[in-house]
Amino acid sequence: MVAFGKKLKDRQIQEWQGYYINYKLMKKKVKQYANQSQGVTLDRRYVLKDFSRMLDNQIETIVLFLLEQQGVLASRISELNEQKDSLQEQPDISKINELREAYQAVGRDLLKLLYFVEINAIGLRKILKKFDKRFGYKFTDYYVKTRANHPYSQLQQVFKHVGLGAVVGAISRNLADLQDRQGSYLSIYDQPALPLQDPVVDSMQAAVDRLSHSTNFLNFLAQHALIMQEELPSPVEEEVVDQKYHFMSLLLNLANTFLYMVNTYIIVPTADDYSMSLGAAATVCGIVIGAMAVAQIFSSVYFSAWSNRSYFRPLVFSSIILFVGNAMYALAYDLKSIPVLLIGRLCCGFGSARAVNRRYISDCVPLRLRMQASAGFVSASALGMACGPALAGLLQTNFKIYKLTFNQDTLPGWLMAFAWLIYLVWLWISFKEPVRETEVNNVPQESNADALEKGVVEPLLVKSPQNQQDEDEEDGDESEEASKESHQPANSIAAAYRLLTPSVKVQLLIYFMLKYAMEILLSESSVVTTYYFGWSTSTVAVFLACLGLTVLPVNLVVGSYISNMFEDRQILLASEIMVCLGILMSFQVVFQYSVPQYVCSGLLLFVSAEVLEGVNLSLLSRVMSSRLSRGTYNGGLLSTEAGTIARVIADATITLAGYLGESMLLNVTLLPSLFICIVSILATFWTYNSLY
Repeated sequence: MVAFGKKLKDRQIQEWQGYYINYKLMKKKVKQYANQSQGVTLDRRYVLKDFSRMLDNQIETIVLFLLEQQGVLASRISELNEQKDSLQEQPDISKINELREAYQAVGRDLLKLLYFVEINAIGLRKILKKFDKRFGYKFTDYYVKTRANHPYSQLQQVFKHVGLGAVVGAISRNLADLQDRQGSYLSIYDQPALPLQDPVVDSMQAAVDRLSHSTNFLNFLAQHALIMQEELPSPVEEEVVDQKYHFMSLLLNLANTFLYMVNTYIIVPTADDYSMSLGAAATVCGIVIGAMAVAQIFSSVYFSAWSNRSYFRPLVFSSIILFVGNAMYALAYDLKSIPVLLIGRLCCGFGSARAVNRRYISDCVPLRLRMQASAGFVSASALGMACGPALAGLLQTNFKIYKLTFNQDTLPGWLMAFAWLIYLVWLWISFKEPVRETEVNNVPQESNADALEKGVVEPLLVKSPQNQQDEDEEDGDESEEASKESHQPANSIAAAYRLLTPSVKVQLLIYFMLKYAMEILLSESSVVTTYYFGWSTSTVAVFLACLGLTVLPVNLVVGSYISNMFEDRQILLASEIMVCLGILMSFQVVFQYSVPQYVCSGLLLFVSAEVLEGVNLSLLSRVMSSRLSRGTYNGGLLSTEAGTIARVIADATITLAGYLGESMLLNVTLLPSLFICIVSILATFWTYNSLY
């Protein structure tokens, strides 16, 4: 792994060398400004004007070459279109195949051009970030605002790439026309969802998506998985990932994610009733629910480490221990044993393989499919969260087989034990262990055009705070050895924590806060609603299922609309304030506590927390150090641990507050949520005021 300056030099297409951004020259210019400013007060306007002129010249060189190459590609397509028109009068299969190969060749050349734009965009973003860091100016904001909306903006040419989009559309349409559609006369415009089989089209579309990086639902949802990625993965690395990919194995990982979330929430509506049936207080449900999270704190680490060597074995272990844990949870009723109940839930937590699921997507899914896979990971979690309580509401029966009792308390355990047994059989038959890197170290180098399938998830004009660690890594461009050392993954939780900047720590605090508030709302819902409203298990299950079903629609609205209208940091702060308002509305103060107050405040709290989680993780995925993109102690593990610890503390708070009586439970548990929320809002204000 080397720093960006050397990466840029190594990845350049030789015949286009004079048209790339001169990153080295601009970096020297920034250092020159810095040296001149020592002991001398430089004129701010002079520095901004001089550096802006240099950037304008660099961008103009890129854009003019880009337009020239677009014209060449357009001419080639026009010639091919004439040949295609003549073939429609006298069809010839061999000539159609030749024509299709010619269109594909144009597509591959277009991929080279898209890669040219992409790597220049990365260089421009990095030099802007470096300038801001050295001088404390908001130069990026100034440069973008003055250039992006100007009618003669060349910056727009690079990042709106209207011409490139037209070329992509022309190639895609003509390849679709030439493709055998079994007699269908539909075009890509008549039925846009019609699958295009040509891999060149998929590669071009993926490259355009990376360049535009427009905020959309799928991309916004995918960022929730917090799967960190390299900006410029090497061609060999991506070829290795292609060899590892196996669709059924990915599906099994997503199924594991879904079942685990069902397993987590299926007991929530009945945990208080189960605790009382074993002679404990209803508020012991906090410990019962939280036991799974306690074990997950440790399982996340050893599963993350285990996934460095294998994916199949940890998934098998996860399935077995979850089968055992759910069986023990169900048997505790007939054994009249709280310890067996808690051990069963601990076993379920020790079987949490979410770290493996996330690592599989990061390591074994090609970059062109990684966004979809990440969105699938988040969707599977959301659906599992909704299905868990819904299933609990359906299991309202009571019968015995021999000495085993099957009722609303034990059936969730028996159902999940059976589900994990079926999953284990499916896993054993269908999962394919990916090829390890040592087995594919002789993979040949691929072309620069093929390298377009690698990509950038971080946009050029990010308005969120950037990671200082990445800047420190860039300063080591001159020393390859130092750069290699600076890009090594963290080797411990403490080392990973040291890589976090203040802004990232604030965002982890926000994640802790929202998970704490959501866990309080969900885990105590059964006790609170029974005490105040006399709700049955089925009613609680419906309420929780409805909350869970809001996850995907809320993310759809935020990802498709709200994020396009407001900056992420604005949505972040507004969501925190709405969460705080939801907590305040939940308190029982003077008036009689009513169902509308509870439902409305709970819905406001949950939906606001979902919006906050999406935006927070979206920001976190951009600003976290690249050293946390891989290894055992990665960014995903840190966020998982922060959320899991929050759930553990929340569930413990519910049980401890239970000693004060059920009449005090609601207000006592909401006070810590309110305090942490206010602290996170103040921390957000402080962070963004200092950075912006």
